[in-house]
Amino acid sequence: MQRWWRSGLASGRLAPGEAERVESMGKKSPHPIDVHVGARVRLRRMLMGMSQDKLGDALGLTFQQIQKYEKGVNRIGASRVFEISRVLDVPIQFLFDDFDGAGPSYGLAEGGPPGDGGDDSFMQLLHSPEGVQLCRHFADIKDPKVRRRVLDLVKTLADGETEDA
Repeated sequence: MQRWWRSGLASGRLAPGEAERVESMGKKSPHPIDVHVGARVRLRRMLMGMSQDKLGDALGLTFQQIQKYEKGVNRIGASRVFEISRVLDVPIQFLFDDFDGAGPSYGLAEGGPPGDGGDDSFMQLLHSPEGVQLCRHFADIKDPKVRRRVLDLVKTLADGETEDA
């Protein structure tokens, strides 16, 4: 049974693009901006090395609520956006940067490095906990020679993976 009366279809009060998000059983998929903002919250939290528990404590929320925000399942209200940006030490605009309204978002500009043929494996790495940790710790290395040796090691390991496949 369709629940069109709950979706706003009965009153005709749907926001632009919302009709496409209303599914047959009255459930709505997350709006792309909610998913994007949540991904940016997650990205910044991980870059800071902060757990969902710690962010939740700072905001007076449970880690489950933070999870829902990060997945875009629950919308983040204006006052909460303000508080999140304060706790994560970023301007509010950071949470909306790079949103173009099209396709999935990993919290950064899509597409990866130039010449990657549209492969989003680069963005998937940056979105993973390991990728964030790798970037954070690599940035802590100040000696350019050591950075170069680490890069050479990673390239050698990646080439070994390619040869084994």
